[in-house]
Amino acid sequence: MPPLDLFADAEHHAATLAHELIHWTRHPSRLDRDFGRKTFGDAGYAKEECCAELGAAFVGAILGLCPSHIEDHAAYIGSWLKVLKDDKRFIFTAAGHAQRAVDLLESYQPGAAKAAQQEVAA
Repeated sequence: MPPLDLFADAEHHAATLAHELIHWTRHPSRLDRDFGRKTFGDAGYAKEECCAELGAAFVGAILGLCPSHIEDHAAYIGSWLKVLKDDKRFIFTAAGHAQRAVDLLESYQPGAAKAAQQEVAA
């Protein structure tokens, strides 16, 4: 990640970090998410970017971030449109993967296991 001072504010930094952390979860030792990316800009790349953007939005909602940074992420939307036109249900697939990524990130938070146990007990 670039240094914090290169971002407009802390929220822009947090939003970008959330996006990159969602990508981090795709590794085979974590969630092993693979949309078939072969080259930069292909359909697999677009699918992973869609998942990362959704996950970053979910993290932003959890953290209470203002969505003012959304313009910074708009560059990815064009590539998503082709994917979504080709597979009308992919948005649901991406949202499911994004939620699993967010859940994994949350599991690393101190006290996450205890909070999960309390939620199950309730």
